[in-house]
Amino acid sequence: MSAELGQLALCLALALALVQAVTGFVGGAQQDLRLQAMSRGATLGVFVFTALSFVALTYAFIVSDFSVLLVGQHSHTAKPLLYKISGVWANHEGSMLLWVLILTIYSAAIAMTQAGGERLNARALGVQGLVAIAFFLFVLLTSNPFWRVVLPPFEGNGLNPLLQDPGLAFHPPLLYFGYVGLSATFAFAVAALIEARNDALWVRAVRPFALVAWTTLTLGIAAGSWWAYYTLGWGGFWFWDPVENASLMPWLVATALIHSMMATERSGAFKSWTLLLALAAFSFSLIGTFLVRSGVLNSVHSFANDPERGLFILLILGLAVGLPLLLFALRAPGMTPGAPFEPASRETGILANNLLLTVAAATTLFGTLYPLFLDALQGVKISVGPPYFVITFIPLMVILGILMPFGPMVTWRKANLRASVWSLRWAAAAGLVAALVAAALFRPVSVLGLLAAGLGIWLVGGSITDLFRRAGHVKYFRTLSVSAWAVALAHAGLGVVALGVSGATVWRSEAVQVLAPGESMDIAGYTLRFEGSARMPGPNYMADRAQITLLKDENQIATIYPEKRQFIADGTVTTNSSIRTNGISDLYVVLGDPRDNGAWVISAYYSPMAPFIWIGAGIMALGGLCGLAVRVRRARAASAVSPAPTTVPASAEGVVT
Repeated sequence: MSAELGQLALCLALALALVQAVTGFVGGAQQDLRLQAMSRGATLGVFVFTALSFVALTYAFIVSDFSVLLVGQHSHTAKPLLYKISGVWANHEGSMLLWVLILTIYSAAIAMTQAGGERLNARALGVQGLVAIAFFLFVLLTSNPFWRVVLPPFEGNGLNPLLQDPGLAFHPPLLYFGYVGLSATFAFAVAALIEARNDALWVRAVRPFALVAWTTLTLGIAAGSWWAYYTLGWGGFWFWDPVENASLMPWLVATALIHSMMATERSGAFKSWTLLLALAAFSFSLIGTFLVRSGVLNSVHSFANDPERGLFILLILGLAVGLPLLLFALRAPGMTPGAPFEPASRETGILANNLLLTVAAATTLFGTLYPLFLDALQGVKISVGPPYFVITFIPLMVILGILMPFGPMVTWRKANLRASVWSLRWAAAAGLVAALVAAALFRPVSVLGLLAAGLGIWLVGGSITDLFRRAGHVKYFRTLSVSAWAVALAHAGLGVVALGVSGATVWRSEAVQVLAPGESMDIAGYTLRFEGSARMPGPNYMADRAQITLLKDENQIATIYPEKRQFIADGTVTTNSSIRTNGISDLYVVLGDPRDNGAWVISAYYSPMAPFIWIGAGIMALGGLCGLAVRVRRARAASAVSPAPTTVPASAEGVVT
């Protein structure tokens, strides 16, 4: 019964999305308050029915209703409850339902906040309604999660063991809140283009949504990186997998968008560019959706191998990108240009920032799609991996890292560049010292590693310098505005990430050895003594669990238990690494293949500063949350003092006295 309820709710949500779109566009065009109110009500109804559909599917997974085809294919009676719930979105159909649910959450937020005024808000809801219609049709026609099966399996086929991990309970939802959140910026940009406006009003309306999307996308990418780090058993955090790139590209464009919004709102610069970036950010999200679900890529991250579904998404992508760009081309000549600024100004810094970020996104897109085009046109299969991105992407990020601390130090429109450079002298000195210390402590000596270490401290030092400049003394830090902390945390967090990346790639050491019980191996000053292994039952797997004593200077400091698991449902074997961290470095141990007489292959990796990758991402996200708090507070203050709307619907003229 839950499947039929979910199916009906989806159909009702589609019908209301049509009402939302029509009343939004017509109400905005005619300035009819009743139609605008109807659009908002329909939007909330779309959210309610989509949420009901999602709850119905979740219930089917929890109770193991294997008569629902999707549940039988991706669940099992022996699965823990957490993985039954996360299994809802660990597949193509369920993840698309989550996708549209988050889309309706953002639409409902637009409806309730009425950001940007009645007219702009109504048109934005109309655009959101059209996007919702497209994806509701996609789900219902090609990816229905509620299809029944005549002969249900007795226990279910189970879920991909690699996806049975707590990280999968958080990674996809966070990514989708970022991906889909960019639809709000897209909707307001299209609404602004329809009205032929590129002023700061629409930017103020949409900036909180952009900050939510950027923050959650940052956390989602970090969560996915952490999942790959401790689950896949290879000790790395990023492999430039095409599906990993699918989340990185919209993040880069969204970062440029946030900076461009700041300039448009503060000084009136980059008005048209802000519109274009808002369109591009969501377009990259749709490209990522296409890559994951079209079948053109095979990855543990991808969900579908059905080209017909890919063609449907490609059609949505073509319309969502092509029509707004055509509208932009038609409107651009008549829109007011951005405000002028001097070469030495914060606007110039944002200009350089946006150029570097968009070129980096384009470079990543080319490296991701080139093998696909080459295969389609010539039948030649190649892979574009880390060497390409090290040569093309990393130099752009290095230049960006060098320039970034100057941004907050210079003023809008015109600045004293010499004074700004001089104020960063201590940050530059700290970066140089960090590079020299890294050269003395770590082997091998790597130019890229030294540069990353120096840049990391340079970014952190630049953020601290900006805080001192604003406060005057450390004791006045508590008086600083939340917006000052937002900028400092976001920039410093990237510096901390750079430190982590340098340690986890350039200076990582590894050791692989076959150990019998009682034998030991050494790595980075640690001794790992293998005590033996035991067969242990899990909720839905059997595990070979090793016991390894960790010693340093002949003193026992910990006991770790890496595992090799065989899942009951399909016999898949996975590794479960054991990571010993002190917050500054990681010792990463993996249990390999068994050998005779109780011996096992043991792989160990030592990664200095690796935890900084995820600590830095958290700091960046905290900066985004601080920026969001500022926007919410300003929006509340503006709504408290703004007068009630006086627009009268056309049908009510002559009635009001």
